[in-house]
Amino acid sequence: MAGRIEDYALIGDMQTAALVCRDGTVDWLCLPRFDSHAIFAGLLGTEEHGFWRLGPAHAADAQPPTAARRSYRGDSLILESEWDTPRGTVRVTDFMPPRDGAPQLIRIVEGVTGRVPMRSALRMRFSYGRIVPWVHKHEGRTVAVAGPDSVWFDTEAETYGKALTTYADFTVAPGDRIAFTISWQPSHKEPPQLPEPEQSLEATEEFWREWVEHCTYHGPYREAVIRSLITLKALTYAPTGGIVAAPTTSLPEDIGGVRNWDYRYTWLRDAAITLSSLLRTGYREEARAWREWLLRAVAGDPENLQIMYGLAGERELGEAELDWLPGYENSGPVRVGNGAAHQLQLDVYGEVTEALHLAHMTGLARHDYASLLQLKLIRYLEDHWQEPDEGIWEVRGPRRHFVHSKVMAWVAVDRTIKLIESGDADGPLERWKELRDDIHRDVCEKGYDQERNTFTQSYGSKELDASLLLIPQMGFLPPDDKRVIGTIEAIQRELSTTDGFILRYPTEGADEGVDGLPGDEGAFLACSFWMADDLAMIGRVDEARKLFEKLLALRNDLGLLAEEWDPRLQRQVGNFPQAFSHVPLIDTALRLTASGAYGG
Repeated sequence: MAGRIEDYALIGDMQTAALVCRDGTVDWLCLPRFDSHAIFAGLLGTEEHGFWRLGPAHAADAQPPTAARRSYRGDSLILESEWDTPRGTVRVTDFMPPRDGAPQLIRIVEGVTGRVPMRSALRMRFSYGRIVPWVHKHEGRTVAVAGPDSVWFDTEAETYGKALTTYADFTVAPGDRIAFTISWQPSHKEPPQLPEPEQSLEATEEFWREWVEHCTYHGPYREAVIRSLITLKALTYAPTGGIVAAPTTSLPEDIGGVRNWDYRYTWLRDAAITLSSLLRTGYREEARAWREWLLRAVAGDPENLQIMYGLAGERELGEAELDWLPGYENSGPVRVGNGAAHQLQLDVYGEVTEALHLAHMTGLARHDYASLLQLKLIRYLEDHWQEPDEGIWEVRGPRRHFVHSKVMAWVAVDRTIKLIESGDADGPLERWKELRDDIHRDVCEKGYDQERNTFTQSYGSKELDASLLLIPQMGFLPPDDKRVIGTIEAIQRELSTTDGFILRYPTEGADEGVDGLPGDEGAFLACSFWMADDLAMIGRVDEARKLFEKLLALRNDLGLLAEEWDPRLQRQVGNFPQAFSHVPLIDTALRLTASGAYGG
Protein backbone atom coordinates (compact mmCIF):
# COMPACT_ATOMS: atom_id res chain seq x y z
CA MET A 1 0.00 0.00 0.00
CA ALA A 2 1.31 3.44 -0.93
CA GLY A 3 2.23 5.84 1.84
CA ARG A 4 0.79 9.28 2.46
CA ILE A 5 1.92 11.83 -0.09
CA GLU A 6 4.11 13.60 2.47
CA ASP A 7 5.79 10.28 3.31
CA TYR A 8 7.74 10.43 0.04
CA ALA A 9 11.17 11.77 -0.77
CA LEU A 10 12.25 12.98 -4.20
CA ILE A 11 15.42 11.87 -5.93
CA GLY A 12 16.21 12.61 -9.57
CA ASP A 13 18.76 13.28 -12.28
CA MET A 14 17.22 16.32 -14.06
CA GLN A 15 15.61 14.03 -16.64
CA THR A 16 13.32 11.90 -14.49
CA ALA A 17 12.63 11.34 -10.80
CA ALA A 18 11.70 8.68 -8.28
CA LEU A 19 9.62 8.84 -5.11
CA VAL A 20 10.96 6.91 -2.12
CA CYS A 21 8.69 6.16 0.85
CA ARG A 22 9.70 6.14 4.52
CA ASP A 23 9.79 2.34 4.49
CA GLY A 24 12.42 2.29 1.74
CA THR A 25 10.02 1.56 -1.12
CA VAL A 26 10.38 3.25 -4.49
CA ASP A 27 6.74 3.47 -5.58
CA TRP A 28 7.12 5.76 -8.61
CA LEU A 29 9.71 5.93 -11.37
CA CYS A 30 9.32 6.72 -15.06
CA LEU A 31 12.17 5.87 -17.44
CA PRO A 32 13.91 7.38 -19.26
CA ARG A 33 12.01 10.73 -18.98
CA PHE A 34 9.59 12.34 -16.57
CA ASP A 35 6.75 11.66 -19.02
CA SER A 36 7.78 8.09 -19.94
CA HIS A 37 5.82 5.05 -18.83
CA ALA A 38 6.39 4.12 -15.19
CA ILE A 39 8.25 0.93 -14.30
CA PHE A 40 7.17 1.37 -10.66
CA ALA A 41 3.54 2.50 -10.48
CA GLY A 42 2.64 1.18 -7.03
CA LEU A 43 1.93 4.77 -6.02
CA LEU A 44 -1.21 4.68 -8.15
CA GLY A 45 -2.13 1.07 -7.53
CA THR A 46 -0.78 -1.85 -5.56
CA GLU A 47 2.52 -3.70 -5.32
CA GLU A 48 1.39 -5.69 -8.35
CA HIS A 49 1.99 -2.54 -10.41
CA GLY A 50 5.68 -2.31 -9.57
CA PHE A 51 7.90 -1.30 -6.65
CA TRP A 52 11.39 -1.65 -5.21
CA ARG A 53 11.69 -2.05 -1.46
CA LEU A 54 15.05 -2.03 0.28
CA GLY A 55 15.20 -2.15 4.07
CA PRO A 56 15.47 -4.39 7.13
CA ALA A 57 13.99 -7.85 6.66
CA HIS A 58 10.54 -8.36 8.18
CA ALA A 59 7.95 -11.09 8.51
CA ALA A 60 5.89 -11.70 5.39
CA ASP A 61 2.64 -10.82 7.19
CA ALA A 62 4.04 -7.65 8.82
CA GLN A 63 4.22 -4.09 7.56
CA PRO A 64 7.70 -3.04 6.42
CA PRO A 65 9.42 -1.00 9.13
CA THR A 66 9.73 2.72 8.51
CA ALA A 67 13.01 4.57 8.83
CA ALA A 68 13.66 6.16 12.23
CA ARG A 69 15.44 9.06 10.55
CA ARG A 70 15.90 10.39 7.05
CA SER A 71 17.37 13.51 5.52
CA TYR A 72 19.08 14.80 2.43
CA ARG A 73 22.85 14.81 2.62
CA GLY A 74 23.57 18.51 3.04
CA ASP A 75 22.24 20.67 0.22
CA SER A 76 21.80 17.85 -2.26
CA LEU A 77 19.24 15.41 -3.64
CA ILE A 78 20.98 12.44 -2.00
CA LEU A 79 18.59 10.75 0.43
CA GLU A 80 19.86 9.01 3.57
CA SER A 81 17.47 6.84 5.59
CA GLU A 82 18.35 5.04 8.83
CA TRP A 83 16.55 2.20 10.58
CA ASP A 84 17.09 1.22 14.21
CA THR A 85 16.32 -2.49 14.65
CA PRO A 86 16.71 -4.90 17.57
CA ARG A 87 19.86 -6.17 15.85
CA GLY A 88 21.45 -2.85 15.01
CA THR A 89 21.28 0.26 12.84
CA VAL A 90 21.49 0.39 9.07
CA ARG A 91 21.62 3.24 6.55
CA VAL A 92 20.38 3.30 2.94
CA THR A 93 21.59 6.04 0.60
CA ASP A 94 19.41 6.64 -2.47
CA PHE A 95 20.28 8.90 -5.40
CA MET A 96 20.19 9.31 -9.17
CA PRO A 97 23.46 10.65 -10.60
CA PRO A 98 23.18 13.53 -13.10
CA ARG A 99 23.07 11.66 -16.34
CA ASP A 100 26.12 10.85 -18.39
CA GLY A 101 24.92 7.80 -20.24
CA ALA A 102 22.20 5.43 -19.07
CA PRO A 103 19.81 6.72 -16.38
CA GLN A 104 20.52 5.05 -13.05
CA LEU A 105 18.91 4.72 -9.64
CA ILE A 106 21.56 3.71 -7.10
CA ARG A 107 20.90 2.44 -3.57
CA ILE A 108 23.80 1.81 -1.16
CA VAL A 109 23.24 -0.14 2.05
CA GLU A 110 25.66 0.60 4.88
CA GLY A 111 25.95 -1.18 8.22
CA VAL A 112 26.17 1.26 11.16
CA THR A 113 25.93 -0.92 14.28
CA GLY A 114 25.24 -4.60 14.94
CA ARG A 115 24.40 -7.13 12.25
CA VAL A 116 21.16 -6.31 10.44
CA PRO A 117 19.36 -8.76 8.10
CA MET A 118 18.24 -6.90 4.97
CA ARG A 119 16.06 -7.60 1.97
CA SER A 120 15.76 -6.09 -1.48
CA ALA A 121 12.48 -6.86 -3.31
CA LEU A 122 12.40 -5.61 -6.89
CA ARG A 123 9.21 -5.96 -8.93
CA MET A 124 9.47 -4.24 -12.30
CA ARG A 125 6.26 -3.72 -14.24
CA PHE A 126 6.47 -1.81 -17.49
CA SER A 127 3.82 0.45 -19.04
CA TYR A 128 2.44 1.75 -15.73
CA GLY A 129 2.20 -1.69 -14.15
CA ARG A 130 0.45 -3.42 -17.03
CA ILE A 131 3.31 -5.47 -18.54
CA VAL A 132 5.37 -8.14 -16.79
CA PRO A 133 8.81 -8.02 -18.45
CA TRP A 134 10.98 -10.96 -19.40
CA VAL A 135 13.57 -11.14 -16.61
CA HIS A 136 16.68 -13.18 -17.25
CA LYS A 137 20.45 -13.29 -16.77
CA HIS A 138 22.86 -11.89 -19.33
CA GLU A 139 26.58 -12.33 -18.70
CA GLY A 140 25.98 -12.42 -14.97
CA ARG A 141 23.68 -9.38 -14.92
CA THR A 142 19.92 -9.37 -14.40
CA VAL A 143 17.93 -7.70 -17.17
CA ALA A 144 14.20 -7.08 -17.60
CA VAL A 145 12.99 -6.60 -21.19
CA ALA A 146 9.63 -5.63 -22.67
CA GLY A 147 9.28 -4.11 -26.14
CA PRO A 148 11.59 -1.13 -26.57
CA ASP A 149 12.70 -1.00 -22.93
CA SER A 150 15.25 -2.84 -20.87
CA VAL A 151 16.20 -2.31 -17.23
CA TRP A 152 19.46 -3.75 -15.91
CA PHE A 153 19.86 -4.70 -12.26
CA ASP A 154 23.38 -4.88 -10.82
CA THR A 155 24.50 -5.83 -7.32
CA GLU A 156 27.17 -7.85 -5.55
CA ALA A 157 24.48 -9.45 -3.39
CA GLU A 158 23.17 -12.84 -4.41
CA THR A 159 19.74 -12.60 -6.01
CA TYR A 160 16.92 -15.03 -6.75
CA GLY A 161 13.52 -14.90 -8.38
CA LYS A 162 10.22 -15.75 -6.72
CA ALA A 163 6.62 -14.85 -7.62
CA LEU A 164 7.77 -12.65 -10.52
CA THR A 165 9.95 -10.62 -8.15
CA THR A 166 13.73 -10.40 -7.82
CA TYR A 167 14.95 -10.74 -4.22
CA ALA A 168 18.24 -10.38 -2.39
CA ASP A 169 18.61 -11.41 1.27
CA PHE A 170 21.82 -10.38 3.02
CA THR A 171 23.23 -9.12 6.32
CA VAL A 172 25.28 -5.98 6.92
CA ALA A 173 27.75 -5.30 9.74
CA PRO A 174 29.48 -2.01 10.63
CA GLY A 175 31.48 -0.74 7.67
CA ASP A 176 29.79 -3.02 5.12
CA ARG A 177 28.60 -1.24 1.96
CA ILE A 178 26.52 -3.11 -0.59
CA ALA A 179 25.25 -1.30 -3.68
CA PHE A 180 22.22 -1.95 -5.88
CA THR A 181 21.67 -0.21 -9.22
CA ILE A 182 19.04 -0.24 -11.93
CA SER A 183 19.91 1.26 -15.33
CA TRP A 184 17.58 1.86 -18.27
CA GLN A 185 18.63 1.21 -21.86
CA PRO A 186 16.74 0.81 -25.16
CA SER A 187 16.32 -2.93 -25.53
CA HIS A 188 17.92 -3.04 -28.98
CA LYS A 189 21.19 -1.53 -27.77
CA GLU A 190 24.20 -3.07 -26.10
CA PRO A 191 24.05 -3.42 -22.29
CA PRO A 192 24.79 -0.22 -20.36
CA GLN A 193 28.17 0.07 -18.71
CA LEU A 194 28.57 -1.51 -15.30
CA PRO A 195 27.72 1.06 -12.63
CA GLU A 196 30.31 2.56 -10.31
CA PRO A 197 28.16 3.44 -7.28
CA GLU A 198 30.79 4.98 -5.04
CA GLN A 199 32.26 7.20 -7.75
CA SER A 200 28.76 8.19 -8.83
CA LEU A 201 27.88 9.12 -5.25
CA GLU A 202 30.91 11.35 -4.96
CA ALA A 203 30.19 13.02 -8.32
CA THR A 204 26.53 13.57 -7.44
CA GLU A 205 27.40 15.20 -4.15
CA GLU A 206 29.91 17.45 -5.88
CA PHE A 207 27.36 18.43 -8.54
CA TRP A 208 24.85 19.65 -5.98
CA ARG A 209 27.48 21.35 -3.84
CA GLU A 210 28.70 23.39 -6.80
CA TRP A 211 25.17 24.19 -7.97
CA VAL A 212 24.00 25.47 -4.59
CA GLU A 213 27.05 27.73 -4.31
CA HIS A 214 25.53 29.95 -7.00
CA CYS A 215 22.58 30.89 -4.78
CA THR A 216 22.63 34.60 -3.93
CA TYR A 217 20.03 34.41 -1.14
CA HIS A 218 21.53 34.37 2.37
CA GLY A 219 18.54 35.45 4.45
CA PRO A 220 16.84 33.87 7.47
CA TYR A 221 14.83 31.40 5.38
CA ARG A 222 17.84 30.05 3.51
CA GLU A 223 17.21 26.40 4.41
CA ALA A 224 13.68 26.48 2.99
CA VAL A 225 14.74 28.49 -0.06
CA ILE A 226 17.67 26.20 -0.89
CA ARG A 227 15.53 23.08 -0.60
CA SER A 228 12.90 24.63 -2.87
CA LEU A 229 15.55 25.67 -5.39
CA ILE A 230 17.00 22.15 -5.44
CA THR A 231 13.50 20.79 -6.00
CA LEU A 232 12.93 23.18 -8.91
CA LYS A 233 16.28 22.19 -10.41
CA ALA A 234 15.27 18.54 -10.07
CA LEU A 235 12.09 19.30 -12.05
CA THR A 236 14.10 20.76 -14.93
CA TYR A 237 14.59 18.51 -17.95
CA ALA A 238 18.29 19.14 -18.54
CA PRO A 239 18.54 18.29 -22.27
CA THR A 240 16.04 20.99 -23.29
CA GLY A 241 15.60 23.38 -20.35
CA GLY A 242 11.88 22.56 -20.03
CA ILE A 243 10.50 22.51 -16.49
CA VAL A 244 7.81 20.02 -15.42
CA ALA A 245 5.07 21.13 -13.04
CA ALA A 246 5.55 17.94 -11.01
CA PRO A 247 7.08 14.48 -11.60
CA THR A 248 3.80 12.64 -10.98
CA THR A 249 0.38 12.10 -12.49
CA SER A 250 -3.02 11.68 -10.88
CA LEU A 251 -2.18 12.27 -7.23
CA PRO A 252 -5.62 13.53 -6.21
CA GLU A 253 -6.56 17.04 -5.17
CA ASP A 254 -9.52 15.42 -3.43
CA ILE A 255 -8.86 11.97 -1.90
CA GLY A 256 -11.32 9.57 -3.50
CA GLY A 257 -12.37 12.15 -6.10
CA VAL A 258 -11.81 12.72 -9.80
CA ARG A 259 -9.58 15.80 -9.71
CA ASN A 260 -6.55 13.83 -10.87
CA TRP A 261 -4.31 15.25 -13.59
CA ASP A 262 -0.99 14.56 -15.29
CA TYR A 263 1.54 17.26 -14.37
CA ARG A 264 4.62 15.82 -16.11
CA TYR A 265 4.67 18.55 -18.73
CA THR A 266 5.89 22.11 -19.08
CA TRP A 267 3.19 24.64 -18.33
CA LEU A 268 4.27 28.03 -19.63
CA ARG A 269 2.84 29.62 -16.50
CA ASP A 270 4.63 27.35 -14.04
CA ALA A 271 7.87 27.46 -15.99
CA ALA A 272 7.76 31.24 -16.28
CA ILE A 273 7.30 31.80 -12.56
CA THR A 274 9.96 29.16 -11.85
CA LEU A 275 12.30 31.10 -14.11
CA SER A 276 11.61 34.31 -12.18
CA SER A 277 12.50 32.66 -8.87
CA LEU A 278 15.70 31.21 -10.30
CA LEU A 279 16.71 34.58 -11.71
CA ARG A 280 16.08 36.32 -8.38
CA THR A 281 18.36 33.86 -6.62
CA GLY A 282 21.28 33.91 -9.04
CA TYR A 283 20.55 31.12 -11.52
CA ARG A 284 20.92 32.75 -14.93
CA GLU A 285 22.01 29.61 -16.82
CA GLU A 286 18.65 27.94 -16.10
CA ALA A 287 16.92 31.11 -17.26
CA ARG A 288 18.86 31.10 -20.52
CA ALA A 289 18.07 27.42 -21.12
CA TRP A 290 14.36 27.99 -20.48
CA ARG A 291 14.26 30.95 -22.85
CA GLU A 292 15.82 28.79 -25.55
CA TRP A 293 13.26 26.05 -24.83
CA LEU A 294 10.43 28.59 -25.11
CA LEU A 295 11.63 29.95 -28.42
CA ARG A 296 11.88 26.44 -29.86
CA ALA A 297 8.48 25.36 -28.50
CA VAL A 298 6.63 28.40 -29.82
CA ALA A 299 8.62 28.76 -33.05
CA GLY A 300 6.57 28.92 -36.21
CA ASP A 301 3.20 29.43 -34.52
CA PRO A 302 3.36 32.02 -31.73
CA GLU A 303 -0.22 33.15 -32.31
CA ASN A 304 -1.44 29.69 -31.28
CA LEU A 305 0.43 29.62 -27.99
CA GLN A 306 -0.37 26.50 -25.99
CA ILE A 307 -0.59 26.64 -22.21
CA MET A 308 1.67 23.60 -21.94
CA TYR A 309 4.06 21.55 -24.03
CA GLY A 310 6.04 18.35 -23.75
CA LEU A 311 9.56 18.36 -22.32
CA ALA A 312 11.09 19.02 -25.72
CA GLY A 313 8.27 21.28 -26.91
CA GLU A 314 5.88 18.58 -28.12
CA ARG A 315 2.40 19.95 -28.81
CA GLU A 316 0.23 16.82 -28.77
CA LEU A 317 -0.43 15.68 -25.19
CA GLY A 318 -3.58 13.66 -25.70
CA GLU A 319 -5.32 12.63 -22.48
CA ALA A 320 -6.13 8.99 -21.72
CA GLU A 321 -7.26 6.97 -18.70
CA LEU A 322 -5.41 3.89 -17.40
CA ASP A 323 -8.28 1.71 -16.28
CA TRP A 324 -6.07 -1.06 -14.85
CA LEU A 325 -4.79 1.28 -12.13
CA PRO A 326 -7.22 1.94 -9.24
CA GLY A 327 -5.58 5.25 -8.41
CA TYR A 328 -3.94 6.63 -5.28
CA GLU A 329 -6.17 5.54 -2.36
CA ASN A 330 -8.78 4.57 -5.00
CA SER A 331 -8.89 8.07 -6.43
CA GLY A 332 -9.72 7.37 -10.06
CA PRO A 333 -9.37 7.84 -12.89
CA VAL A 334 -5.61 7.72 -13.44
CA ARG A 335 -4.86 10.01 -16.35
CA VAL A 336 -1.84 10.34 -18.64
CA GLY A 337 -1.56 13.22 -21.05
CA ASN A 338 -3.49 16.40 -20.44
CA GLY A 339 -6.52 17.54 -22.39
CA ALA A 340 -6.14 21.10 -21.14
CA ALA A 341 -3.16 21.63 -23.45
CA HIS A 342 -5.30 23.32 -26.10
CA GLN A 343 -7.36 25.51 -23.78
CA LEU A 344 -7.37 29.25 -24.26
CA GLN A 345 -5.76 30.87 -21.22
CA LEU A 346 -4.98 34.49 -21.91
CA ASP A 347 -3.02 34.92 -18.70
CA VAL A 348 -0.21 32.79 -20.16
CA TYR A 349 0.72 35.65 -22.49
CA GLY A 350 1.29 37.80 -19.43
CA GLU A 351 3.36 35.23 -17.57
CA VAL A 352 5.62 34.57 -20.57
CA THR A 353 6.09 38.27 -21.24
CA GLU A 354 6.82 38.96 -17.57
CA ALA A 355 9.46 36.21 -17.56
CA LEU A 356 11.11 37.56 -20.70
CA HIS A 357 10.99 41.06 -19.20
CA LEU A 358 12.64 39.90 -15.98
CA ALA A 359 15.33 38.04 -17.93
CA HIS A 360 16.02 41.23 -19.87
CA MET A 361 16.10 43.37 -16.71
CA THR A 362 18.53 41.04 -14.94
CA GLY A 363 21.06 41.26 -17.75
CA LEU A 364 20.44 38.06 -19.70
CA ALA A 365 21.99 38.61 -23.13
CA ARG A 366 19.52 40.00 -25.63
CA HIS A 367 17.94 37.55 -28.04
CA ASP A 368 16.40 39.13 -31.13
CA TYR A 369 13.81 36.40 -31.59
CA ALA A 370 12.72 36.69 -27.96
CA SER A 371 11.92 40.36 -28.56
CA LEU A 372 10.18 39.49 -31.82
CA LEU A 373 8.13 36.81 -30.06
CA GLN A 374 7.06 39.32 -27.42
CA LEU A 375 5.83 41.72 -30.11
CA LYS A 376 3.93 38.94 -31.89
CA LEU A 377 2.21 37.93 -28.66
CA ILE A 378 0.97 41.50 -28.11
CA ARG A 379 -0.35 41.70 -31.66
CA TYR A 380 -2.33 38.54 -30.92
CA LEU A 381 -3.67 40.00 -27.67
CA GLU A 382 -4.77 43.16 -29.49
CA ASP A 383 -7.34 41.07 -31.32
CA HIS A 384 -8.20 38.53 -28.63
CA TRP A 385 -7.95 40.04 -25.13
CA GLN A 386 -11.70 40.71 -25.03
CA GLU A 387 -12.53 37.02 -25.54
CA PRO A 388 -13.60 34.71 -22.67
CA ASP A 389 -11.18 31.94 -21.77
CA GLU A 390 -10.68 28.98 -19.41
CA GLY A 391 -8.48 30.98 -17.05
CA ILE A 392 -5.51 30.17 -14.83
CA TRP A 393 -7.22 27.20 -13.15
CA GLU A 394 -8.08 25.40 -16.43
CA VAL A 395 -11.78 25.15 -15.71
CA ARG A 396 -13.57 22.47 -17.66
CA GLY A 397 -16.82 24.40 -17.58
CA PRO A 398 -17.84 27.23 -19.93
CA ARG A 399 -15.43 29.99 -20.83
CA ARG A 400 -15.68 33.24 -18.88
CA HIS A 401 -14.16 36.69 -18.83
CA PHE A 402 -11.79 35.91 -15.97
CA VAL A 403 -10.45 39.01 -14.25
CA HIS A 404 -7.00 37.48 -13.71
CA SER A 405 -6.72 36.70 -17.42
CA LYS A 406 -7.45 40.33 -18.31
CA VAL A 407 -5.00 41.59 -15.68
CA MET A 408 -2.25 39.39 -17.14
CA ALA A 409 -3.10 40.60 -20.67
CA TRP A 410 -2.47 44.10 -19.26
CA VAL A 411 0.85 42.87 -17.84
CA ALA A 412 1.89 41.55 -21.26
CA VAL A 413 1.20 44.90 -22.90
CA ASP A 414 2.79 46.89 -20.06
CA ARG A 415 6.05 44.91 -20.11
CA THR A 416 6.27 45.15 -23.89
CA ILE A 417 5.82 48.92 -23.71
CA LYS A 418 8.74 48.98 -21.29
CA LEU A 419 10.82 46.93 -23.76
CA ILE A 420 10.10 49.43 -26.53
CA GLU A 421 10.81 52.39 -24.27
CA SER A 422 14.19 50.87 -23.38
CA GLY A 423 15.13 50.96 -27.07
CA ASP A 424 15.46 47.18 -27.40
CA ALA A 425 12.42 46.70 -29.64
CA ASP A 426 10.29 48.67 -32.09
CA GLY A 427 6.52 48.77 -31.99
CA PRO A 428 3.46 51.03 -32.12
CA LEU A 429 4.11 52.61 -28.73
CA GLU A 430 1.20 55.04 -28.57
CA ARG A 431 -1.30 52.49 -29.87
CA TRP A 432 -0.23 49.97 -27.27
CA LYS A 433 -0.35 52.54 -24.50
CA GLU A 434 -3.98 53.08 -25.46
CA LEU A 435 -4.49 49.30 -25.44
CA ARG A 436 -2.99 49.10 -21.95
CA ASP A 437 -5.36 51.82 -20.76
CA ASP A 438 -8.35 50.11 -22.41
CA ILE A 439 -7.66 46.79 -20.67
CA HIS A 440 -7.15 48.52 -17.32
CA ARG A 441 -10.39 50.45 -17.65
CA ASP A 442 -12.30 47.35 -18.72
CA VAL A 443 -11.16 45.35 -15.69
CA CYS A 444 -11.90 48.13 -13.23
CA GLU A 445 -15.37 48.70 -14.66
CA LYS A 446 -16.52 45.11 -15.28
CA GLY A 447 -14.48 43.03 -12.83
CA TYR A 448 -15.01 45.08 -9.68
CA ASP A 449 -17.94 44.81 -7.26
CA GLN A 450 -18.41 48.28 -5.79
CA GLU A 451 -20.89 47.17 -3.13
CA ARG A 452 -18.46 44.62 -1.64
CA ASN A 453 -15.31 46.59 -2.54
CA THR A 454 -13.64 43.61 -4.20
CA PHE A 455 -12.64 42.36 -7.61
CA THR A 456 -14.45 39.18 -8.65
CA GLN A 457 -13.50 35.95 -10.37
CA SER A 458 -15.04 36.97 -13.69
CA TYR A 459 -17.06 39.77 -15.19
CA GLY A 460 -20.56 39.89 -13.72
CA SER A 461 -19.96 37.17 -11.13
CA LYS A 462 -20.12 37.37 -7.35
CA GLU A 463 -17.52 34.65 -6.81
CA LEU A 464 -14.05 35.42 -5.55
CA ASP A 465 -10.81 33.92 -6.84
CA ALA A 466 -7.41 33.80 -5.15
CA SER A 467 -5.67 34.73 -8.40
CA LEU A 468 -6.91 38.27 -7.69
CA LEU A 469 -4.16 38.44 -5.06
CA LEU A 470 -1.70 38.94 -7.92
CA ILE A 471 -3.19 42.33 -8.87
CA PRO A 472 -0.79 44.35 -6.67
CA GLN A 473 2.13 41.96 -7.24
CA MET A 474 1.89 42.51 -11.00
CA GLY A 475 1.67 46.29 -10.58
CA PHE A 476 -1.85 46.52 -12.00
CA LEU A 477 -2.83 48.64 -8.97
CA PRO A 478 -0.74 49.88 -6.05
CA PRO A 479 -0.98 47.95 -2.77
CA ASP A 480 -2.56 50.89 -0.94
CA ASP A 481 -5.46 51.18 -3.40
CA LYS A 482 -8.71 50.65 -1.49
CA ARG A 483 -9.88 48.14 -4.12
CA VAL A 484 -6.76 46.03 -3.56
CA ILE A 485 -7.14 46.11 0.22
CA GLY A 486 -10.85 45.30 -0.11
CA THR A 487 -10.08 42.31 -2.34
CA ILE A 488 -7.46 40.95 0.05
CA GLU A 489 -9.84 41.25 2.99
CA ALA A 490 -12.73 39.67 1.05
CA ILE A 491 -10.57 36.69 0.09
CA GLN A 492 -9.53 36.30 3.72
CA ARG A 493 -13.18 36.23 4.75
CA GLU A 494 -14.61 34.03 2.01
CA LEU A 495 -11.80 31.78 0.77
CA SER A 496 -9.89 31.13 3.99
CA THR A 497 -9.93 27.76 5.75
CA THR A 498 -10.09 27.43 9.53
CA ASP A 499 -6.29 27.15 9.47
CA GLY A 500 -5.98 30.47 7.64
CA PHE A 501 -4.93 28.94 4.32
CA ILE A 502 -6.50 30.03 1.04
CA LEU A 503 -8.76 28.16 -1.40
CA ARG A 504 -8.48 28.92 -5.11
CA TYR A 505 -12.22 29.57 -5.45
CA PRO A 506 -15.39 28.15 -3.88
CA THR A 507 -16.19 24.56 -4.87
CA GLU A 508 -18.76 23.98 -2.12
CA GLY A 509 -19.05 20.25 -2.77
CA ALA A 510 -21.57 20.83 -5.55
CA ASP A 511 -22.31 18.19 -8.18
CA GLU A 512 -20.63 20.58 -10.60
CA GLY A 513 -18.92 23.67 -9.27
CA VAL A 514 -17.66 26.79 -11.00
CA ASP A 515 -14.87 24.72 -12.57
CA GLY A 516 -17.20 22.17 -14.14
CA LEU A 517 -16.03 19.36 -11.83
CA PRO A 518 -17.68 17.55 -8.91
CA GLY A 519 -16.25 17.45 -5.40
CA ASP A 520 -14.05 19.69 -3.33
CA GLU A 521 -10.33 20.35 -3.10
CA GLY A 522 -7.84 21.46 -0.48
CA ALA A 523 -6.32 24.84 0.23
CA PHE A 524 -4.09 25.81 -2.66
CA LEU A 525 -0.61 26.41 -1.29
CA ALA A 526 0.49 28.90 -3.95
CA CYS A 527 -2.54 31.06 -3.17
CA SER A 528 -1.71 30.96 0.52
CA PHE A 529 1.81 32.20 -0.20
CA TRP A 530 0.30 34.95 -2.38
CA MET A 531 -1.80 36.02 0.58
CA ALA A 532 1.32 36.31 2.73
CA ASP A 533 2.91 38.44 0.00
CA ASP A 534 -0.09 40.74 -0.20
CA LEU A 535 -0.30 41.14 3.56
CA ALA A 536 3.33 42.23 3.59
CA MET A 537 2.72 44.64 0.72
CA ILE A 538 -0.13 46.40 2.57
CA GLY A 539 1.90 46.73 5.75
CA ARG A 540 0.53 43.81 7.75
CA VAL A 541 3.99 42.26 7.93
CA ASP A 542 3.62 40.42 11.24
CA GLU A 543 0.51 38.70 9.95
CA ALA A 544 2.33 37.88 6.71
CA ARG A 545 5.25 36.34 8.57
CA LYS A 546 2.99 34.22 10.77
CA LEU A 547 1.10 32.89 7.74
CA PHE A 548 4.38 32.16 5.93
CA GLU A 549 5.77 30.24 8.87
CA LYS A 550 2.53 28.24 9.17
CA LEU A 551 2.96 27.34 5.51
CA LEU A 552 6.57 26.29 6.07
CA ALA A 553 5.33 23.97 8.81
CA LEU A 554 3.21 22.11 6.22
CA ARG A 555 6.32 20.89 4.40
CA ASN A 556 7.21 17.29 5.01
CA ASP A 557 10.29 16.38 7.01
CA LEU A 558 12.42 16.85 3.88
CA GLY A 559 11.06 20.30 3.02
CA LEU A 560 8.76 19.19 0.17
CA LEU A 561 5.28 20.42 -0.74
CA ALA A 562 2.49 19.02 -2.87
CA GLU A 563 0.00 21.25 -4.65
CA GLU A 564 -2.60 21.55 -1.88
CA TRP A 565 -3.32 21.02 1.82
CA ASP A 566 -6.48 19.23 2.91
CA PRO A 567 -7.57 20.98 6.13
CA ARG A 568 -10.05 18.20 6.97
CA LEU A 569 -7.59 15.33 6.68
CA GLN A 570 -4.55 17.44 7.67
CA ARG A 571 -2.65 15.99 4.71
CA GLN A 572 -0.88 17.14 1.59
CA VAL A 573 -2.83 16.41 -1.59
CA GLY A 574 -2.21 16.79 -5.31
CA ASN A 575 0.82 16.07 -7.44
CA PHE A 576 4.13 16.01 -5.58
CA PRO A 577 6.43 17.79 -5.27
CA GLN A 578 4.83 20.75 -6.97
CA ALA A 579 6.80 23.57 -8.62
CA PHE A 580 3.82 25.89 -8.25
CA SER A 581 4.12 25.56 -4.45
CA HIS A 582 7.89 25.88 -4.14
CA VAL A 583 8.17 28.95 -6.38
CA PRO A 584 5.95 31.24 -4.27
CA LEU A 585 7.68 29.92 -1.14
CA ILE A 586 10.91 31.38 -2.53
CA ASP A 587 9.26 34.62 -3.61
CA THR A 588 7.60 35.18 -0.24
CA ALA A 589 10.84 34.46 1.60
CA LEU A 590 12.58 37.09 -0.53
CA ARG A 591 9.84 39.65 0.08
CA LEU A 592 9.73 39.09 3.84
CA THR A 593 13.49 39.21 4.06
CA ALA A 594 13.56 42.50 2.18
CA SER A 595 10.92 43.94 4.51
CA GLY A 596 12.67 42.70 7.65
CA ALA A 597 9.55 40.72 8.56
CA TYR A 598 11.06 37.63 10.09
CA GLY A 599 11.43 36.19 13.52
CA GLY A 600 15.14 36.70 14.08
